[in-house]
Amino acid sequence: MSVKIGNIDLGDFPLLLAPMEDVSDPPFRYVCKQGGADMMYTEFISSEGLIRSAAKSRQKLDVFEYERPIGIQIFGSDIESMREATEIATLAKPDLIDINYGCPVKNVACRGAGASLLQDIDKMVKMTEAVVKATHLPVTVKTRLGWDDNTKNVYEVAERLQDIGIQALTIHGRTRAQLYKGEADWTLIREIKRNPRIKIPIFGNGDVDSPIKAANWRLEYEVDGIMIGRAAIGYPWIFREIKHFFETGELMDGPTLEERVLACRTHLTKSIEWKGPKTGVFEMRRHYANYFKGLPDFKPYRMQLVKEENIEVIYQLLDEISEKYLFAEL
Repeated sequence: MSVKIGNIDLGDFPLLLAPMEDVSDPPFRYVCKQGGADMMYTEFISSEGLIRSAAKSRQKLDVFEYERPIGIQIFGSDIESMREATEIATLAKPDLIDINYGCPVKNVACRGAGASLLQDIDKMVKMTEAVVKATHLPVTVKTRLGWDDNTKNVYEVAERLQDIGIQALTIHGRTRAQLYKGEADWTLIREIKRNPRIKIPIFGNGDVDSPIKAANWRLEYEVDGIMIGRAAIGYPWIFREIKHFFETGELMDGPTLEERVLACRTHLTKSIEWKGPKTGVFEMRRHYANYFKGLPDFKPYRMQLVKEENIEVIYQLLDEISEKYLFAEL
């Protein structure tokens, strides 16, 4: 049976790309879409930034036809600002609006946004209701198990947010206190999925980094789909590998060196197109090591790639990597 958010049909078991700050920009989303992601989200966008027309926040509203279905994710601590930001985000014509109630980072959570709303569910409900009423698009939510081990209240959150009209919920299997440490615990996610009152799709997030784990957790925790974040950085093939394993029960070969170089080149090209040469080259630097993880003696190339500013030279370096390691493979 297909999983649906509003009238968006996501197929039997969708794999979603998580919204990641400073990572999930259009160039990165492009390679993940090619890698098989079923649905993606923008980086999270500050509601205050949108209202003030801050350039960085506005630029994050860019969505492209090839990315669909795509959600714009917003966060904030003020209900009226979130309502206004929803109206602005709706004009960018995404397929849905997603609210971030999960970000654990200090400058978000300590300002009363993101995961901090797990400490004030009444306010979270009011804020969500304001967002739902401010758009004709489906509204979804991403959150965590709770603020800390003593306040795992996501079961109540799921019921109350469904009651005011959200159309899907993604749960990261950690508390805010855990940040990204320790292991994600999906048992509460399964309890919510088994709650007879819950009718909306429930997606699990946290620690899925291989096809076997995705298949095991799909069965064990009964979720409607999985959201993948860090495992896709420098490895957009994770989506197709998981799908292949679901369909055949067999592990797919990893990407060839040529595929790695091509994805890296594509990512760089899109980055330059979207952000301009200077920023495009600069922001790509955080990705090189991930694309070529595991290549022996890669460090000298990495050092060159992260220092180089000349675009042509960077492309030449990528060609050189391709030739050198391909030759080594032969």
